[in-house]
Amino acid sequence: MQIARIMQILNVAELAAIEAAKWNGRGDKVAADQAATEAMRAAFNDIDFSGRIVIGEGERDEAPMLYIGEELGRGGEEIDIAVDPLEGTNLCAYNRPNALTTIAVAPRGALLFAPDTYMDKIAAGPALKAAGTLSIDNSPADNVRAVAEVLGKPVNEVNVCILLRDRHKALIQAVRNAGARVRLIDDGDVFGAIATAVPGTGIDLYLGSGGSPEGVLAATGLKAIGGFFQGRFDFGSDEKAAEKRARAEKMVEGTEVDLDGILEQDVLVRSDDAAFIACGVTDGEMVEGVHTDEGGTITTHAIVMNAGDKTVRFVKNIRRGESGVVRF
Repeated sequence: MQIARIMQILNVAELAAIEAAKWNGRGDKVAADQAATEAMRAAFNDIDFSGRIVIGEGERDEAPMLYIGEELGRGGEEIDIAVDPLEGTNLCAYNRPNALTTIAVAPRGALLFAPDTYMDKIAAGPALKAAGTLSIDNSPADNVRAVAEVLGKPVNEVNVCILLRDRHKALIQAVRNAGARVRLIDDGDVFGAIATAVPGTGIDLYLGSGGSPEGVLAATGLKAIGGFFQGRFDFGSDEKAAEKRARAEKMVEGTEVDLDGILEQDVLVRSDDAAFIACGVTDGEMVEGVHTDEGGTITTHAIVMNAGDKTVRFVKNIRRGESGVVRF
């Protein structure tokens, strides 16, 4: 994907982050998410392209904007778009680290329409992808040992990121029993997965279940940076399981997606011409959040992962305030 197009998409993420950041620490996750969503949609509609939402705020009857299937832009190049306008709504509401605006883009037809259900996930950095020793079918202990061997570190120095959820109690215990350390996060499993491939985050492996839409976003970023990702749909066993499966079957109709099989990166993202962008809303290990000084100057920090040219860019952007002064 051309750099000029990616920079346009980066601007969309930045504008959404700026609006969301106005709600940092104010305890209203709904208002923060709405602010990010409205800003993102308006910015997309100002671009000369034909964008289609494949991962968004829900289906049309559930979301007034950025709904699955919504067409955006002024017309032109056809692009699939996956978004989470505010990944980590609670993180923003309570001013905790790693709230992000996230966008993945690829040519039309390249991104999987992921159903709104859980997905079991495993993610790691490029060295683990090259080694080929990880699998979602392996036990947590086997995957921890594989990470230790490939990264050349003792098992007790391996850091595994897991969402803090009741459903993960057994997983957390299994990882600790294997001798590894557990990094628990309250929200934001797109960050948790992609952080495995970003030096300096201290995360070596991501395990656990989260939303399927977030799985597509994470898979795009990891594909761009050369990392490893596998997933598997989990429709549960409650009274809504059959309905979730039926909706998933409709969404993947015409594809070769096995609803019960391993979802490899190339199934979730069927193009090497894909890009992932995350802009910080609150400060975090991967990128800093939005900062505004007394003169109104706004500074944003983002990470841009482009599979097309195999680059990762950390972008600091400064918007001049009313005084016209750029502060470095």
